[in-house]
Amino acid sequence: MKACFMGLGYIGLPTAIISAKHGIDVVGVDINPNVVNVTNQGKLHIIEPGMEEMLKEVLEDGKFKAYTEPLVSDAYFIVVPTPFKGDHEPDISYVEAATKMVIPLLKEGDLYVIESTSPIGTTEKMAELIFTLRPELENKIYIAYCPERVLPGNVIYELVHNDRVIGGLNLESTNKAIEFYSQFVKGQLHKTNCRTAEMCKLTENSSRDVQIAFANELSLICDKAGINVWELIELANKHPRVNILQPGSGVGGHCIAVDPYFITADYPSESKIIATARDINNYKSFWCAEKVKTTILEFELKNRRRPVVAMMGLAFKPNIDDLRESPAKNIVSRVIQICNNAEILIVEPNVVEHNQFKLTDYMTAYEKADIVVMLTAHDQFKTLVYDESKVILDFCGVYKRG
Repeated sequence: MKACFMGLGYIGLPTAIISAKHGIDVVGVDINPNVVNVTNQGKLHIIEPGMEEMLKEVLEDGKFKAYTEPLVSDAYFIVVPTPFKGDHEPDISYVEAATKMVIPLLKEGDLYVIESTSPIGTTEKMAELIFTLRPELENKIYIAYCPERVLPGNVIYELVHNDRVIGGLNLESTNKAIEFYSQFVKGQLHKTNCRTAEMCKLTENSSRDVQIAFANELSLICDKAGINVWELIELANKHPRVNILQPGSGVGGHCIAVDPYFITADYPSESKIIATARDINNYKSFWCAEKVKTTILEFELKNRRRPVVAMMGLAFKPNIDDLRESPAKNIVSRVIQICNNAEILIVEPNVVEHNQFKLTDYMTAYEKADIVVMLTAHDQFKTLVYDESKVILDFCGVYKRG
């Protein structure tokens, strides 16, 4: 069997590599020639532990190769971004563009799967597009939706061991998709229809967003009340039926910070809690930036000089290089914009260079700083000894001192 993965990003590339590792002939496609060239050199353009070694292995074995155009295959997987347009309205144009690229190659018996996070009804829309352009394929190919459930930094394990929800356009399509994924997934494969599968992915991440919003709201209350939120949550979680998540500088990434809008855009009247959670988590980033601004002003008034401020972290979560929808990055941008009375040192140990920010080594920044702002709880930051002589704003729980 030959499988074609359209999109070699944080999900598409690892899934393609793991498929190849399990004996499937894989064509990886990305419209960015730099990604294709780097990938074919055996270099990973993302940070994912253990994945580069696996990439080199499947390239040497001839089971995987990257291209800028799809090749004729037996199964096609759409793993491209679904960004926003307008006021947080989901944009499926990338899914549509990738689909149009493979439509001329489809043949009877082929499997077409969307893995991209998608609004409800997207799989049916793509099926309609396929059959409009290739009417002879109606009832002759298998179409399904199958979202991933992985945590960056642990993708190799989770792509294989996590359960997956698989929803076909019909039962035959569901079974065909299960047949493919069972080649490398050890977790349980749960059958459903494509609309339920689409909604399931959105529900999972919206649920997380709501839970994080509760923690972030608690952090705002505790800051005003003079309570250590980290201690409070630890104590509250001693209750046998309470499990409060940890607050942070907001919510970022390509899933939790994005997927809820796919629901609120289509069902605004019915999704009040989901919408409010998004507002709370977005506000937390704004609040953090204002807190930094106030701290800088207080330092300047007290010490009669401009402070050196270390902004620690740009990634949306610890120990990765992914800056998509990152609240930390947004906070840094806002602080630079509103605080011209400080020297700002920007730190992101998982990124070598950035096209917008000049980066500073984390130890150098910590040593030089008067004010340290912890935005992302990278492991490197946890090795830094708490310095009582500095003003430390810990928004992500590196020290958990309140």
